[in-house]
Amino acid sequence: MKTLKLLFTIIVTGALVSSCTTVFEDNFVDEISLEQVVSDYDLWYVDYHRTIGNGDVPFVSKAFTLSFLNGVLYANNNIADIGFTGNGLGIDVGTYDTFTGLLETRHDLDGRNDFEVTVTSNNEIRLYNYRQNVTYFLIGYQINEFDYDQLFYENIEYFLQEYEAWEKSSTTGGVPNAFDDENYLQFTPENNTTFRSSQDDFGTQIANINWSYVGGYEVYDVTGYQDLKILTLNYDGGDIEEFELSVINDGKISLYNVNSETTYNFEGREFIPYLKGEKTQKSAKSLVRNSDRKRTKIVRKTKIRRNLK
Repeated sequence: MKTLKLLFTIIVTGALVSSCTTVFEDNFVDEISLEQVVSDYDLWYVDYHRTIGNGDVPFVSKAFTLSFLNGVLYANNNIADIGFTGNGLGIDVGTYDTFTGLLETRHDLDGRNDFEVTVTSNNEIRLYNYRQNVTYFLIGYQINEFDYDQLFYENIEYFLQEYEAWEKSSTTGGVPNAFDDENYLQFTPENNTTFRSSQDDFGTQIANINWSYVGGYEVYDVTGYQDLKILTLNYDGGDIEEFELSVINDGKISLYNVNSETTYNFEGREFIPYLKGEKTQKSAKSLVRNSDRKRTKIVRKTKIRRNLK
């Protein structure tokens, strides 16, 4: 892959005008502006799993997509409702400038952060923040070309956390088993590994659910499938349940129990918006969960699909 670096110069013609020089490996030079680079795509997908460095710029690590349009900085911090919020751009989280040759951002909560920008392909850039010594990789898309399904499956752990609880809505087929009695699941932000479950009656208020069971969970990629994951629930008592996990829509998932051949559908209850600040959240309970919400680099193991339905 050819690497194109943006070398920024300031041209004085009665006023300061920003420009940058894109240098190709074959020495062909093309003049483009940094503003053109960052605003050329509607959405920049933050491929957080490729992040380099131990530092952190919070508004970047929380975002699934960023947009830079007409001086306004937008972010999609949730997977659910992505593509609809802000006509696909997400929410207004701050402003940005490019006139100095750096991408200068002013986030409503995080304040100012500057980034050096390197173009690595026609639709990919690197953002380097020298204060935090961290590099982020962003992939550019137009809204009508963005693969929302891929976003869900690449970040499935975070999607599972975007509801206070998942309530079972239907059970189909299979032989009777212990999981038939589990009516609620909850996936928490703590290390992306903790789940809780409950056998409380359908329709129970989320605040009143008795989370009787707790354990660790893990999501696996499936060899040969982009739209399927394997979810294992490891109960503290020693029981292990394994499911094929499919996303039906941004508020509904399907869990196929591999051993009992039962399909369970769960629907999200009480969506948790990850917005700008605490005053925008819905409840004190959500505030506690939101305080732990931060994307981390996830390296999944891979499994081979055992049963074909």
